[in-house]
Amino acid sequence: MDGTIVEKQRFPSPNPHIDVYLVTYMCQGLKIKGFLAEPKAFGMYDGFLYLRGGIKNVGQVRLARITQFAAEGFVVMAPFYRGNQGGEGNEDFAGEDRYDALASFKVLEHHKKVNKERIHVFGFSRGGAMALHTAILEPKVRSVVVWGGVSDMELTYWERLDLRRMMKRVIGGTPSKYPERYKWRTPLYEAERIQAPVLIIHGEKDENVSVEHAYRLEKRLQELNKCVTAWYFPKFTHYFPPKENRETVKRLTEWMKSQ
Repeated sequence: MDGTIVEKQRFPSPNPHIDVYLVTYMCQGLKIKGFLAEPKAFGMYDGFLYLRGGIKNVGQVRLARITQFAAEGFVVMAPFYRGNQGGEGNEDFAGEDRYDALASFKVLEHHKKVNKERIHVFGFSRGGAMALHTAILEPKVRSVVVWGGVSDMELTYWERLDLRRMMKRVIGGTPSKYPERYKWRTPLYEAERIQAPVLIIHGEKDENVSVEHAYRLEKRLQELNKCVTAWYFPKFTHYFPPKENRETVKRLTEWMKSQ
């Protein structure tokens, strides 16, 4: 069944207060790998689904990052997506692999330390589209944070010359030839199904994912009368300086807990 953990092994944690496990869970008959990080202290916690950016070996899940979120008082699940780090199947860039995120949500729902009414979804970069797809597919999502996130797959194709070969290979062609394949991967077209409040975080000097993605998402959600908040940072790129990064993590987790 999707979201069932079939293997769980302890993994070295960079934080003495956080337990980390490498887990294998089921999704659509495939065995998918991911990290699970949870505070050692007894109690119930909000769930936090962390959706990474990149593809394959680019933008892998970093333990320091997920334990940083777990230390703010969350049980964190971070899937590697299908076909990565020993997982079965093939990653397809916000295509069928969106169900890996959905099954990870179910992993958190089944977790004994998680308040299943309070599971939040966080997506960075390409993970932004994954987070939005998860909220489209799962009405129980409590809140969504999209940081430097992709909202329009066709826009990514035209903006990122360095990704075009990969996108043509994974998606099967160009937006001109297969517009419906890019549309299917673009959460803007189904945003009316999002019920959770959305927080958008974006550096205006971002050259990996232009701020236009954030503007389009904010505009679309406002048109649909959805609950949307946007934090724009005029001086920052795709990656925030360490101090501001920590401050933003603190702020966004406080925002999540207030939802």
